[in-house]
Amino acid sequence: MRRIMRATLGATLLATAGVAAMAQAPSPNEAGDARARADALVKRMTLDEKIALVHGLFPPFAKGKSRNELIPSAGHIDGIPRLGVPLVRESDASLGVANQVEQRAGDVATALPSSLATAASFDPDIARAGGAMIGAEARAKRFNVLLAGGVNLTRDPWGGRNFEYLGEDPLLAGELAGAHIAGVQSNRIASTVKHFALNAQETGRMVYDARIGEADLRMSDLLAFQIAIEKGRPASVMCAYNKVGGDWACENDFLLNKVLKRDWAYPGWVMSDWGAVHSTVKAANAGLDQQSGQELDKALYFSAPLKAAVEKGQVPMARLDDMVARYLTGLIDSGAYDAPVPSTAQTPPYVRNADVAQRAAEAGIVLLKNQAGLLPLKAKRILVVGGGADVGVLSGGGSSQVRSVGGAPIEIPLAYGGSASFARITYHASSPLAALRKALPGAQVTFVDSRNLNATVAAAKAADVAIVFATQWTTEADDVPNLRLPDHQDALISAVAAAQPRTVAVLETGGPVLMPWIDAVPAVVQAWYPGQRGGEAIANILTGRVNPSGRLPITFPATASQPPRPTPVGLDRMSAMERQAAADPAAGAGVALDSFPVDYVEGADVGYRWYEKKALKPLYPFGHGLGYTSFAYRNPVVTGGRTLSVTFDVVNTGRVAGADVPQMYVARDGSGAPMRLAGFRRVTLKPGEVRRVTLTAEPRVVADYDTALPGWRIRAGTYRVALARDAADRTIVRTATLEAQTMRP
Repeated sequence: MRRIMRATLGATLLATAGVAAMAQAPSPNEAGDARARADALVKRMTLDEKIALVHGLFPPFAKGKSRNELIPSAGHIDGIPRLGVPLVRESDASLGVANQVEQRAGDVATALPSSLATAASFDPDIARAGGAMIGAEARAKRFNVLLAGGVNLTRDPWGGRNFEYLGEDPLLAGELAGAHIAGVQSNRIASTVKHFALNAQETGRMVYDARIGEADLRMSDLLAFQIAIEKGRPASVMCAYNKVGGDWACENDFLLNKVLKRDWAYPGWVMSDWGAVHSTVKAANAGLDQQSGQELDKALYFSAPLKAAVEKGQVPMARLDDMVARYLTGLIDSGAYDAPVPSTAQTPPYVRNADVAQRAAEAGIVLLKNQAGLLPLKAKRILVVGGGADVGVLSGGGSSQVRSVGGAPIEIPLAYGGSASFARITYHASSPLAALRKALPGAQVTFVDSRNLNATVAAAKAADVAIVFATQWTTEADDVPNLRLPDHQDALISAVAAAQPRTVAVLETGGPVLMPWIDAVPAVVQAWYPGQRGGEAIANILTGRVNPSGRLPITFPATASQPPRPTPVGLDRMSAMERQAAADPAAGAGVALDSFPVDYVEGADVGYRWYEKKALKPLYPFGHGLGYTSFAYRNPVVTGGRTLSVTFDVVNTGRVAGADVPQMYVARDGSGAPMRLAGFRRVTLKPGEVRRVTLTAEPRVVADYDTALPGWRIRAGTYRVALARDAADRTIVRTATLEAQTMRP
């Protein structure tokens, strides 16, 4: 979610995370029972009471508009005490209970690593534990609705918000988002899934029109949402800012009424993103159930105007009743309705919760390259270079920003850009340098900040190993203009590697970056934004205390020209608007940027599928990741019939324990279509241990979407199955025959 000022703004693990009382809480109501309760409540409401529940306040701009305390946060909706309808307080919460620019002075929370790091774990248990931890902290802070569950697919590597999402594959993203949502809601508070749909870039995000065919959309982004909703049962779906097929996502009849509510029978409520509502009658009739953060829209569309529209018959009373009932159903079904949050804030178990964040970071850090076994570290004289590694680790910017326990050792305000009003470049207080010194008490670990290149090169020559920490800050509301490391860091890495052949590059980035120095650097670690205990997690990986096991949830291109769009679409238009605003701020604040199209020419072939389709070799493929041990796959057996599966032995053939992620890719033989990830499993084994594993293909990945049916169609025939280590691995390929079958949308 995003709240920006209109005009310029436009705008086991679960135990460690839960509140003790939640362990005894009954299971949430089944959706049918919840809806029946909701309908009974709606029948007892006045028209004004109904209207009051379908629009929410943005607390920073809504002083004096509520009879209840307004906590500075994302949203607030008063309850109806006479009927027992609870007050709702909403917080951003993709990576922890957010407090972006410290609206709540002194309020801290546990920061998870970026969602891409969680996705790199390929482990739903890690995702669920993170969600449970966030949900428990939110409840302790008196929030009962979390704007979590980001599942938008990464279509462009330069996307500013990629770090908040779960990568480029619909199965991986859907499974992990569902697990995260289920973890949040295990605390009997509500979670969203967002942003529905095709919110794939930040440039012009308030106006661009995403264009793609229905079948392709169903097989990519919508499939990720569908799986996440099935697995997580989120109380609410948040619709996006952008247009889809010519209509705003928050007044899009196809997305909201036809796909979500008809085809998927989704029982909960659709809330808008903050500043994403454009009408009253059209939005309500197209399926939007609640206007969020109303002060950020041009009008209070779902307040007095909606009441008038209902009284005039432009919006049927039955539709308003459904809007309210869906809101109540989501609260009831998630448990939030019947489990009031504490009347006063409580202190979460921050130390235990930091363990959850550290485990997630360690599981998601990816060892991209390790030539000649340079890692784990064995050197006595180690030089750490740059990246703020002496004080902390970088985090991504925007509405997901967590004010983490320990404070922000580096915080830099922004003077310009789409995120300037609500984001700062912020670090978490977890020093990799300090963690390395603690992990290697017998080594001499020194630091240079890299500002003096001559001194840095001299120090690198004198060391046994140099570790260069490189950073790329990304944020909501701004895409990065290119995939190069900023601030001449590529030149820094090249200079250090020329002076010290035993150089390790540690990347704290929001997504893929180009690596023009890759041939000269023997070891590369992708650390993402590693969160609350990122320094400790990185040190454990580098020293071998933890065997790296992360796998890339996103393709790393070899050149900027490989992805479908080399630069952000519409960046030139946004730049022109920013120049006008800079020249005349008063006039610029009112500039309305016209909508522009973003054509998704890759269709359903997102990410690694695009690379296979175009016969492109990336720098590192989706699913890639190394470790300090080795694994073998033996005795594979592929079976067909009604379902497609592969059974095989995973063997740890190395000398240390570790985790592997075998992946199953499928394609119909002769179709010419790229292979698709249809199954995966994270497997942890001791040295020499063997485990028999079965991966069963998700049938909608095997199928194609047929708009004429309508629904999913698996065609009879032979299917190729690759048992692989990454999306480019075709070492083990077998075939099986499937029967024809169809499935509902």
